[in-house]
Amino acid sequence: MNIIGIDALLFGVDDLRACRAYLQDYGLTEAAPGRFEALDGTAVLIAPASDTTLPPAPAPGCQLRKTVFGVADAATLDAIADELGRDRAVRRLADGSIESVDDDGFVLGFQVSVRRPVATLGEFANAPGAPIQRAVNTLGVRADAPPIRPRTLSHIVYFVPDAARAEAFYVQRLGFRCTDRFVGVGPFLQPAGTLDHHTHFLIQAPAFMKGVEHFTFHFSGPTEVMQNGYRFIEKGYQPFWGPGRHQLGSNWFWYFNSPFGCHMEMDADMDLHDASWQPRQAELSADSSQAFLLGYRRKWAPGPDTSERGDYA
Repeated sequence: MNIIGIDALLFGVDDLRACRAYLQDYGLTEAAPGRFEALDGTAVLIAPASDTTLPPAPAPGCQLRKTVFGVADAATLDAIADELGRDRAVRRLADGSIESVDDDGFVLGFQVSVRRPVATLGEFANAPGAPIQRAVNTLGVRADAPPIRPRTLSHIVYFVPDAARAEAFYVQRLGFRCTDRFVGVGPFLQPAGTLDHHTHFLIQAPAFMKGVEHFTFHFSGPTEVMQNGYRFIEKGYQPFWGPGRHQLGSNWFWYFNSPFGCHMEMDADMDLHDASWQPRQAELSADSSQAFLLGYRRKWAPGPDTSERGDYA
């Protein structure tokens, strides 16, 4: 199954105004009413929770209504329809996409991917003795830099009551593979059409918790995560975890509370793996979940009044 990744996430929300402001402040562009896009066209879609045309939520209290996958071509759509149609309903929608559900009731959409190329280069870093990466006289940080925009929809994390069963569905029916695993917690899963470490992480949780833990977009590098996260806090949003860097996947992260009933992350520089990669297993702990964790502080400048110096003078 040549599934490239997640093209869109559809939410049914209680406060459209708050969600709209949040997504715009995060860096997404409202390309059409209720559609908030990254640079490559992947998106978050929002609609009123009361909209009766929305797919059902997988569980009470969960605002996610649909995860839409982008696939390589129409042949892949047909293959997915044939596979899932063996034991569950598959709808063909007017826009050419198909819709079904996974074994936990999460509604899934599949469409020929809308992703478009991103022309701007990502972040480069120079290291003494290594070939120059960021060109001479090119600034790493600019005071007049344009607004920071996420590049693409990265991944989503589900709480599921039976992680082994959920994993079997994505691996056996949709061609995903496990890249790494937290023992007793759940797997990181990668579809066949991407090298990203994961587009899904499944967390074993009590049935009443079924839903979404977080979702995230990729930024161009750690500097954008740090700058955008800092600006996000200055706008009044509440951080949850980070900034830091994960162990499994190696991606930089910063998590925030959101009006979507889950957390929303900013991430960058995720590991890439091909079919030769051998999955690792780790016990979940503070050390295995992050290589390091940093803390937010308001900006300050050194001066004669040392009372305002940082923690580490």
